[in-house]
Amino acid sequence: MIEPQGPLPSEVYWRRRVVAGIGAVVAIAVVIALIVWAGGSSDDSAPKNAAAASSTTPSTSAPAPAPSSTPAAPTTSEPVSGGGEHGSDGGPTSTQPPAPAAPGDAAAQNICADQSLSVVLYTDKPTYAVGDQPVFTLVVTNGGLSECNRDLGKNAQNVVVRTLDGSKTLWAAQDCAPDKAVNNQLLAPGQQFSDTITWSGTTSSPGCKKPRVQIPAGGYQATAKIGEKESAPITFNIVKPAQG
Repeated sequence: MIEPQGPLPSEVYWRRRVVAGIGAVVAIAVVIALIVWAGGSSDDSAPKNAAAASSTTPSTSAPAPAPSSTPAAPTTSEPVSGGGEHGSDGGPTSTQPPAPAAPGDAAAQNICADQSLSVVLYTDKPTYAVGDQPVFTLVVTNGGLSECNRDLGKNAQNVVVRTLDGSKTLWAAQDCAPDKAVNNQLLAPGQQFSDTITWSGTTSSPGCKKPRVQIPAGGYQATAKIGEKESAPITFNIVKPAQG
């Protein structure tokens, strides 16, 4: 080691060298500590930056669905079977569309109400001889504001003959062997339907259970009826046959 040279005592120069050496060692230690601290900080920030980057990066694929132990039911357009019209056997339900309604069914849904009908009865003559067979004409008019359907066949018609004061029924068209014919008519507003009924000139009873007898000479009245709609009564006479 070089001895200190100078005007001062040698102890001074040695003391200065010791202080300078200690300062150099301290400086080197500080530099090493800074290098170690900087390395550790960069290592800690890397995972944080990676985590931050992964949290801000949008996912491009949807997560796969978790497996299920129960299989999904198959999708089908067929109705569920069982119950209903097939009862407990669980048979297949028909998928065929309903059959279109027949024209007669559609017309039957618009039936003429009794109160919308007008019923009028006529005789072919005002006076008959005993033994004649009077012919009655029944006229039905649709008095409503829209067209409608009504059965006006023989089964729906009834003509009743009574005594002149109306107190006793002598004959009804529906008593003996009535005609069961059905005649559906579609009537426009104001449209008329007419039909004739011939009377044998004898008495009758419901079900034709009593003997039929000839009506004697006298005055009589008759009414016609469709459903619950009845015509006004008309009158006519039956006279004894002319003597030859």
